[in-house]
Order: sequence, then structure tokens, then C-alpha cells
Amino acid sequence: MKRLTPEQTATLKEWFLPERPGPLIGLHVIHSGYGACFVDRWPAPQAVLAEIAGNYALLGAAQALTAADIQPHIQGFVETSDDFVPLLRTAFPDVKTWQRVIFELPGAPRQMPADGYSVRRLGPPDAHHLSGLGRESAWISTMWGGPDSLASSGFAWGAFVAGQLASVACTAFLGDTYEDIGVVTEPGFRGLGLSPACAMALCNDIRARGHRPSWSTSPDNLASMWVAEKLGFVVQRYDRLYVVGVPIPEPAGTLAT
Repeated sequence: MKRLTPEQTATLKEWFLPERPGPLIGLHVIHSGYGACFVDRWPAPQAVLAEIAGNYALLGAAQALTAADIQPHIQGFVETSDDFVPLLRTAFPDVKTWQRVIFELPGAPRQMPADGYSVRRLGPPDAHHLSGLGRESAWISTMWGGPDSLASSGFAWGAFVAGQLASVACTAFLGDTYEDIGVVTEPGFRGLGLSPACAMALCNDIRARGHRPSWSTSPDNLASMWVAEKLGFVVQRYDRLYVVGVPIPEPAGTLAT
């Protein structure tokens, strides 16, 4: 497959529309400048593979690709239509299915008190706080190319306890209409209401931009579903991802996306 330049990728925006709640991989690649986009041919592609931090969107005509075309390019979580499933199973015999639940927020989020800690938007000076997050939480920066870029993006909010960054909520996937949220809380600070407080601030920010918040998780991640419902999110649909070459994540605290 041919890797496109950012300028070429931007011309494929219509491929990722109409937009709906949930992961917005292609649109996020276009809007953020991070990730990559591959096609079967250029110009006039028949199949497109967009990728950011191990999250993939595979769309178009499945017959335009062979197993050998996609094998070098996919390792992670694949969003695709039923048409591509036989190709995925041929290319990756050990592919697994991961059930997902997609929420959206129909109005303003429910207010969450911030008792004993402060919640604020993160900025460039906070990059070192993001870099200091533990292994379970470090993924939160990957959709923006790393801690420095996430801190500078304007799309992240953090909760601080005694000067330590304890929880982060950010726009994991940025679309034209929706922003899909990612949330992490460091293990030693779970159960304090930090995730709902961070996510509430981010939701208000998203709505102020004229966008709509969405929330993606798995049915077994009860903590994540609880936070979403506490904020006022409602189920929009049940979905699935196809998992290639990596383990299906185990629920860990309040984790979205």
C-alpha cells in the first residue's frame, strides 16, 4: 500500500463521512496531523487504511486489497465493515473480536464537584506531568504524538492532587462534529471522583467549541461505563473492533477508548 502525504490525506476527508459518535480515526489524522493514511493506489484509491497509535480504520472495496497488502501495516485495533472481515481473517488468522459500547452526550454534562483537588486545562508547561504518568496511563498522549504535543494541543484537562497530575481527560479522536473522549486516572488516586471531574470539564469545553462529546468503551469496563452514565452519556450503539497482534485490554480503573 502507498503511504500518503498529509496533503493527500486531507483530500480523502469525504471517505470518513458521515461522522458518527465513536473513534474518528481518519478525521483525527487529518485534523491533528498525527498518524498515517495508506491507499491501494493513487490517485483514485479504492481502499483506504487510516492509522493513529495502533488504531485503524479500514474502508472502501475489500476486493481492492490482498492479505499481503495489509499484513505489514496493521497491529492493533481495527474498525471496519463486515466486507473486510474475511480479508482480515486470511491475513491474520489469530484476529480477535472486541465488543464495544459507544455513548454520546445529548446535553450538558452533570456537574461533578472538585473537592480537595484542582481541575484545569493542560498547557505546554504540563508536558513533564504527562511524561511522568505511569505505564497504565501513558497511552493517553499517544493520539497526539506524545506528552509534549498533547500538552500543547489545548484538548486535555487534568486533575491535580497536592501538585501531582492524578487524572487526565482529553479528546482522543477529533472530528468535525464529535470528539471522542479518553480518560485515565493513576492507580493510587482512583475512587476519588477525579475521572468524572476531568471529563466534565472536557465535555463543557467540547460543547463550547460547538462539538458533541462521545465516549467509547467495552461492556466489561464497568468503571468506564459508570463514569459515562454518571456524566449523562447515553448508549448510541453497540459495536466491535477487530484486534490484531496485541492482547485485548483488560479493564483498569476508569479508562475510556
